[in-house]
Amino acid sequence: MKKYIFTLIAVLLTAAGCTQEVQDESEKVVVAYVTSWSTVMPDPDRVTHINYAFGHVSDSFDGVRIDNEDRLRSITALRDDAPSLKVLLSVGGWGSGRFSEMAADDAFRKSFAEDCARVVKEFGLDGIDIDWEYPTSSAAGISASPEDKDNFTLLMRDIREAIGTEKALTLATVCSAQYIDFPSIMPYVDFVNIMSYDMGWAPKHNAPLYRSDAQGNISPIVGGHCADEAVKAHLAAGVPAGKLVMGMPLYGRGNEETYGGGVDYNELKGPMEGHSEIWDDIAKVPYYADQDGTLHLGFENVRSISEKCRYIMDNGLLGGMYWDYAGDNEAGDLTLTISRLILGR
Repeated sequence: MKKYIFTLIAVLLTAAGCTQEVQDESEKVVVAYVTSWSTVMPDPDRVTHINYAFGHVSDSFDGVRIDNEDRLRSITALRDDAPSLKVLLSVGGWGSGRFSEMAADDAFRKSFAEDCARVVKEFGLDGIDIDWEYPTSSAAGISASPEDKDNFTLLMRDIREAIGTEKALTLATVCSAQYIDFPSIMPYVDFVNIMSYDMGWAPKHNAPLYRSDAQGNISPIVGGHCADEAVKAHLAAGVPAGKLVMGMPLYGRGNEETYGGGVDYNELKGPMEGHSEIWDDIAKVPYYADQDGTLHLGFENVRSISEKCRYIMDNGLLGGMYWDYAGDNEAGDLTLTISRLILGR
């Protein structure tokens, strides 16, 4: 009898473990940035969250200004047929300023946080994503101060207090995990979106999963050299894996003279004459190279995106994020791959 009871308990515990594993899988997130200037409508079946880009700190430093409000309303309307979809307003973006002045002033900061709450209510949003690029850095041509790091923590605290605990509060971060006191903001945020792309321009890879000879640093503000190092930098900085969302680009970065700089996946036309497509089996990304082997365009394809998704799952991260939805081709090769491998749908 005792043996039967112990066996039954073991079976129940095993079943409970399996149930928990399935539950954890179902809680993964896929975050798509959707832009105000695009007319492409995202398929809500492929994502759990949409970050609408962008809102900005108002000229008066105490509120929120939204680009193309009609477009935002059309995105939130997707929930009529997909009620589980979460739509957040992403405030910021490269070159979007006035954060430093707003966060440094108690009155401005609290007014901005209250306006975030107003926007959430008025547009029926599910939360706010803060994309300040970057506290203490003026690299994007915006104002900066050494106090930005501490003021960023106060900003996240005030937004959380204003929007309440039922709404989501997220942020986008540089791959190096610089500029932010992560342990201090963790009580206020739901998860962290790592911008693990734009880590190199030709002749370097844009978004390698691992470091290779063809990859390196392109800018002083980017400290991470690959997505794996970006994840590890955030873990070391105090973000638990269960709150980390790894970014993936639906575009490539190339030589201006040969491939015109940035190239969305849907714009890829294959290597130009005299060039060939090569798979970097260390970095786990493809690229176009000339006859000397010099990288002219680093980009993503189904194979590289699949490698990134498997990395997300194997390392227990919360999920994946990508910029931006409209970069995929009409068949949805990349966005469907991400949905299938992370969400199982």
